[in-house]
Amino acid sequence: MPSFDTVLKADAVELRNAVDQTNKEITGRFDFKGSNAKVDQKEFDLTIHADSDFQREQVLDILRNKCTKRGVDAKFLVEEKVEKVSGDKVKQLIKVKNGIAQEDAKKIVKVIKDAKLKVQAAIQGDTVRVTGAKRDDLQATMALLRKDLADLPLSFDNFRD
Repeated sequence: MPSFDTVLKADAVELRNAVDQTNKEITGRFDFKGSNAKVDQKEFDLTIHADSDFQREQVLDILRNKCTKRGVDAKFLVEEKVEKVSGDKVKQLIKVKNGIAQEDAKKIVKVIKDAKLKVQAAIQGDTVRVTGAKRDDLQATMALLRKDLADLPLSFDNFRD
């Protein structure tokens, strides 16, 4: 029986490349000369360090642009609150979405059931497996999820016939 997995995960290699390119651009820009602005990465947690709130916004804008150019959707980036470190220096934690949250998984299943397509959706950890009798039904489900859940950067893996 044909099936596919609905997943929510950013490409780790492209994310690393986007962070490296961001740091490289920061060191080369005139408006960042002499500042300690940078982006640190630990797995799927990014930390922006900057000398002022304005510079933090600039670094965040550069990071979003580099992520988009590298094929990592900017919707993966979830901004946490800004912390003051010392003086005017600030830092901000950016979490990168990895895996479908439970409430989002329930929303995906609800959208599929409300569409009355001849497919079944099952939550399996941080993925949602969709199974159906016909390949066309599965492709219609993919199109439906892309349209109705545009705020989630979903991708589809393990398409099996």
